Amino acid sequence: MHAPEPTAAPAGRSRPVGPDAPATISSAPAAGPTETGPDVPGAADARTRVGTPSRPLTLLLALAGGLVSDAAFPDRGWWPLAFVGVAALFWALRRDGARWGFLVGLVWGLAFFLPHLWWANYATETVPWVALSVMEACFVAVLGAAWVWARRWPWLAGRPWARAVAFALLFVGVEQARTEVPFGGFPWGRLAFSQADSPLGRAAWLGGEVLVSLLVALAGSLLAVAVLALVRRRGGVTGVVVPVAVAGALVAAPLLVPLDTRAEAGTLAVGAVQGNVGEPGLGSFANRAEVLNNHLQGTVALLDQVEPGDLDVVLWPENGSDLDPQTAPDVARAIDDAAREVGAPILVGAQEYPETGGRYNVSLLWEPGAGVVDRYAKQHPAPFGEYIPLRSLLRIFSDQVDRVSIDMIPGTETGVVDLASERLGRTVPLGVVICFEVAYDGLVNDAVDAGAEVLVVQTNNASFGYTAESTQQLAMSRLRAVSTGRATVQVSTVGVSGVIAPDGTLLQSTGLFTADQLVADLPLRTSLTPAVQAGDWPGRVVELLALGLLAAGSWAPSASAARSGRPRRPLRPGTPRGERAPPGSPPRRAACSSSCPRTTRR
Repeated sequence: MHAPEPTAAPAGRSRPVGPDAPATISSAPAAGPTETGPDVPGAADARTRVGTPSRPLTLLLALAGGLVSDAAFPDRGWWPLAFVGVAALFWALRRDGARWGFLVGLVWGLAFFLPHLWWANYATETVPWVALSVMEACFVAVLGAAWVWARRWPWLAGRPWARAVAFALLFVGVEQARTEVPFGGFPWGRLAFSQADSPLGRAAWLGGEVLVSLLVALAGSLLAVAVLALVRRRGGVTGVVVPVAVAGALVAAPLLVPLDTRAEAGTLAVGAVQGNVGEPGLGSFANRAEVLNNHLQGTVALLDQVEPGDLDVVLWPENGSDLDPQTAPDVARAIDDAAREVGAPILVGAQEYPETGGRYNVSLLWEPGAGVVDRYAKQHPAPFGEYIPLRSLLRIFSDQVDRVSIDMIPGTETGVVDLASERLGRTVPLGVVICFEVAYDGLVNDAVDAGAEVLVVQTNNASFGYTAESTQQLAMSRLRAVSTGRATVQVSTVGVSGVIAPDGTLLQSTGLFTADQLVADLPLRTSLTPAVQAGDWPGRVVELLALGLLAAGSWAPSASAARSGRPRRPLRPGTPRGERAPPGSPPRRAACSSSCPRTTRR
């Protein structure tokens, strides 16, 4: 008679072999995937999943990731750390539960924004700085919760590459959202702004900071995928090396982007004046006409480098005149005398106070003997810095709101100032943005679309002291030069001022809190880059894809069970399909027919 086929012994238990060995029915689960966790729909417990960090380690990863990401930005400027910061967040968000994801994202966001926006504490006080940092960190917290939902889309299960792409899209989608809301958004701290010295910065020519941020987030996500494969020992060498190689290729690929720096419509001879202030910080403009006089002297000092009439225009920073030359005759005479002496019009930063109330932050083109011939008024005043929303409510928390006694009014015209150049025999449109406006790609693109052949970023960094605010802003200006293909001058009251080539190269720069002057011949360009032609479409597409991912995960068949946080109880052995074992009931042995071999208890 033929002996029955012996079944496999339970794992870890030895058994005799041979024809006389007793046969057993194994109680081990059937072969197949045993992975649990957030990447598998209906997973029971993320803590049992290989490669999923514990809760304390998760928070430490988030904390370290935020701090590391800040180090990628100026002043440190260690741009490869941006990939590490994203990878740390990706890893920290491996546990399930939207509330936990929200907390992890919040920790990462606070660890990033509190040091990144430290200059706000210097310029105001602790409460506004913390409030701004918390508000921005909440967007990362929303990202954490959204990622928990989005990855429940069954199609992402078992596809680490797809999850890397999905996470990058969601990250940049949330980043794009915070550039738009609330109060017009606050783009400071976008991943792209850490890449001015990186090959990835060149990708701004193709798709602006949206594309650059997307590539940074994707490279970081792939790095996390490689580390996960290493920890879980899956995929062999290929599972580790290939994601790293692809991430490296993504970083290097923009080196192939053809950035053109040649002049297409002649050159513009400019002088930029950094007049400096007597006292860094909140008292920078305490002494009447001090800042104005510093810039008047700096304008005359340009004649140490050029002859009268050699310059096409002299650029002053935002608030280069602390008094309005349109209402103060003595100020008007002083500016006109300086313009005559240097033999060039002056682009003056000043404040206007209309009779209807409020004030404008303006850039005035002053021609010698003619006065103001063109102007631009800042379109995007900074909330809480230049105007105070919800003033009565916020006064309860801080009396600093009353430092802004007169709210700034937004301008309505595109940032283009027409400069009549006698040397060139034509009018040269200057693209002008004031201070924080350089962070908003739409304002800069609008100016270039309207014909701007060169960019001027006027800013006043005096209130921020020796913090990284001015170098962070200079990195944004460098990215704007690449995305628009325009030579750019950032001119500040106290520094850092700089001259930037159309490919983002920093040609000249000044130090902080020094009086200095820059002279340069800027190539005038008229062609439009793909990024300018695309307008706001890259951002809209990423936002729509991010919403689509969130919807796919939220409406997945297993989403309701996963959201509850309670795994479905497995069928008790011997329980008919469709009937669940009561909680706590002992398992029954499987029913066995008379043909089943008997088991022998050892």
